[in-house]
Amino acid sequence: MIAQISNLPDVSFIDDMTLDDVQALLVKSYEEKYEQVAKEKVRLKRADPVTLTLYACSVPIYQALMYVDRAGKQDLIKYSYGEFLDNIAANKGVTRLPAQAAEVTVRFSIPAPRKDAVSIPTGTRVTSGDGIYFGTMEYAEIPPGDVYVDIPCRCQTTGAVGSGLAVGSINTLVDLLPYISGVSNIEESQGGADIEDDESLAERVYLAPSAYSVAGPRDAYIYHTKAYGASIGSVNVSSPKPCEVEVRVLLKDGSLPSQALLDGILEYLDDDTIRPLTDQVKVLAPYTREYDLDVTYHISKTNAARAVSIQTAVSNAVREYNTWQTGEIGRDINPSELIRRMVDAGAKRVVVNSPSFISLPASTVARLGSMSVTYGGIEDD
Repeated sequence: MIAQISNLPDVSFIDDMTLDDVQALLVKSYEEKYEQVAKEKVRLKRADPVTLTLYACSVPIYQALMYVDRAGKQDLIKYSYGEFLDNIAANKGVTRLPAQAAEVTVRFSIPAPRKDAVSIPTGTRVTSGDGIYFGTMEYAEIPPGDVYVDIPCRCQTTGAVGSGLAVGSINTLVDLLPYISGVSNIEESQGGADIEDDESLAERVYLAPSAYSVAGPRDAYIYHTKAYGASIGSVNVSSPKPCEVEVRVLLKDGSLPSQALLDGILEYLDDDTIRPLTDQVKVLAPYTREYDLDVTYHISKTNAARAVSIQTAVSNAVREYNTWQTGEIGRDINPSELIRRMVDAGAKRVVVNSPSFISLPASTVARLGSMSVTYGGIEDD
């Protein structure tokens, strides 16, 4: 969640009461009421049957307090989730973005040039053989004398499942056509996204007031760019010259956007209700700065019995670090974060040979180059 939301102060609608507090309050209330009615003092012991009865009653009472606390917090963007967040968003005119289908450009080929055009109907299906199908988005023809045509295709299954298919992997024609000898995607499929998650929706709700007028402020451009689709992750907006706006986009999975996706965002932002008349908007991929990861770690002798599970946890920590490091435009290359994650995973000592700390400009994103993670063995504590 963006810092402006996560850094908001914590609140409690039950004054941070715990189960122990409820139990102590019940015991105290019983003792006071007993003295008031019986005219004598009583001090309940922990094993007293009355105490046990009060403790049993305290559990559903505390559970009810938890519901009270949750009900109050669902009116606050920091804590709200699911349908509660949807209703907060509706107050700002924001709705959760639906799942999106991935798109890709597929090349349809024939073995030799022909004198007549070869037709490819809208909806012609292709697949990579994994049960995920793409259909052509428009009617197209291979002109006379040519041997191929490139056609935009959309995945017939919404969600992230259609994204990330490598170049050349969509190579099976499902709906057979005369003369077509081969199909192949000429770019990686992109743009597929599951239904918008709570974190992304909360961020757009926070930015929504910036969108009440046409774009202009940085937050307004960020809001409108993220509203293009649930696959949009990090967005950086800058103005290198007066009346010139550069919007740099990174996808939620950390990948760089295709030119087709950038063109689609630019067309969306170019609407008269979004772009100020004087703004010249460019939508670009971020600059990249590659880093190589070379790290050696050791495990303490005390944890020798857990060495195998710690190695697995450290490997996961390194993978999560790379996802974190490459998932935000302008995020500095920070080996301290790598060390923290590896130590939290169980490593005793971590030696980072590469990368060193690198401060990145706001328009640049880190990209992983080579990676070497070496387990150095057990060390004395």
